[in-house]
Amino acid sequence: MALIWLMGNIGAILTCIVFYQPAFCKSPCAMYFLASSFAQFFTYNFALFIRMLQYGYNVNIANNLLWFCKLRYYLFYICTANSRYNIIMASIDRYFASSRNARRRQWSSSKVAYRIIISMVIFWCIIYIQVFIFYRIEDQVCRYQNGAYATYFSIYISIDSGLLPILLMLIFGLLTVRNIHETKRRVVPATERNNDRSCENNKLSRKDAQLYKMLANQIIIFVIFNFPNPCFLLYQSSTMYIVKSTLHATIEVFVSNMTYVLIYLGFSLTFINFALSSEIFRRELRRLVRTNILRR
Repeated sequence: MALIWLMGNIGAILTCIVFYQPAFCKSPCAMYFLASSFAQFFTYNFALFIRMLQYGYNVNIANNLLWFCKLRYYLFYICTANSRYNIIMASIDRYFASSRNARRRQWSSSKVAYRIIISMVIFWCIIYIQVFIFYRIEDQVCRYQNGAYATYFSIYISIDSGLLPILLMLIFGLLTVRNIHETKRRVVPATERNNDRSCENNKLSRKDAQLYKMLANQIIIFVIFNFPNPCFLLYQSSTMYIVKSTLHATIEVFVSNMTYVLIYLGFSLTFINFALSSEIFRRELRRLVRTNILRR
């Protein structure tokens, strides 16, 4: 977890800095990536750091203070939801941007992205107020209270963080691929008289193509590393009233921790994905290193 925390922090900071540069800052897709990385930064330094202290150094702050228990999970769910659904909004934005319909393309704009990002922060802050009401410290463990709410919350998290994001990403990803193929079939080669303008369009198209690749790889990473946790939560809620041995309970704690570690690991791979997927991203990163670190 310490390696993931260090790698995630460095990656999130660099990702935010790169996407804030003029090459990306006006792109609505890049704005969603920036908001997602910003939320990941808080996830590393609050939720992951507390988990690392608890299981690596036996510092159980969240299991001893009720207010901190509730605050920790409240911020965890808000940050992970914002990180997750900003990626979803990026996939929806690419669908609108690749559409042949002019009205749909208008939805792919920096103004719309800014409003949606702010609205999502407010929305998730309201949705997860339930954490302050239903989270308890039971048997020296900070968790949601047993009973009907435990079943409801496990199903809700499984849909909210597992089934729904995957479906939305796949649907809009396939729709975007269809739009791109339709556009390629109708592309008219530029003439030499419009050579300057065609070069500019090729440059913009190259950036968009790299954004598509970054998004596609990010969706794949999300599906692989985020799906096990909601599956385990469903299993945990369905076996809640079964008497388990000490060994069985210990195995469940281990599996639970591993599913959360996978979530953090998936977030920490965001920067690596962007760096490998985009030449423009690497170019901006090299430029920042030269000008701000090497002072060239």
